[in-house]
Order: sequence, then C-alpha cells, then structure tokens
Amino acid sequence: MRKILIVDDEKDLLETLAYRLKSSGYEVITAGDGQEGMDKAKKERPDLIILDFMLPKMPGYDVCKALKSDEKYKKIPVLMFTARAQETDEEKSRQAGAEAYITKPFESKELLAKIKKLLGE
Repeated sequence: MRKILIVDDEKDLLETLAYRLKSSGYEVITAGDGQEGMDKAKKERPDLIILDFMLPKMPGYDVCKALKSDEKYKKIPVLMFTARAQETDEEKSRQAGAEAYITKPFESKELLAKIKKLLGE
C-alpha cells in the first residue's frame, strides 16, 4: 500500500483529503505544520508528500527545498498546493523541487490523477 503524507494547517481539508485518499486505497499520514511535516517525512519515508505552500512554523516550500536537498528524501515526489493561484507561488514551488502544483479549491479527480501520475500508477 502506498503511503502519502499530507501536510496542511487547515484541519477540515486535512481530514477530508485523508478520508478520500484512504478510500482510494492509500495509507495516509497527516501533519498540521511545516516542522511536523518535515519530521514525519523523515520518520515515515512516504511515497508521496502533499504539501501546503503556506504553513505555520516552516513554509511548505522550505520543507520541500530541505527534503529535496537531502539525498535520502529527494526522490519522494512532492505535490504542492495552495489557495494562492499566483504564478510566483508555482515558480517558487518548482524552484523548491516540487514535481506538481494544484490550487485550492481543487477537484478530487484532478488531484487523484496527479497523485497516480506522480506515483507511476
């Protein structure tokens, strides 16, 4: 079973997304801020990370950059998402090493399609 780490400070979104992914057959781990996300990514070694762009304690793009600069974690695909649909956010996410980007609110089908593509399913 593929393991996905979701890092978002919006509790309702986190729970909804976790439920959807579990019902699609994924094991799900969650974190509510950037530091917790970083710690869980290193401890759990997920197959994919869904990371909010703006997070308390440590922004998502910094978490992504730190993981991508570490040999042990750089191969974990990162899907960055944000409520801010600005091109600068997308560019900043790509520079940090994120493989994909999606804006909130998002379509579940679109998100699942991106997840499957990133996991090579």
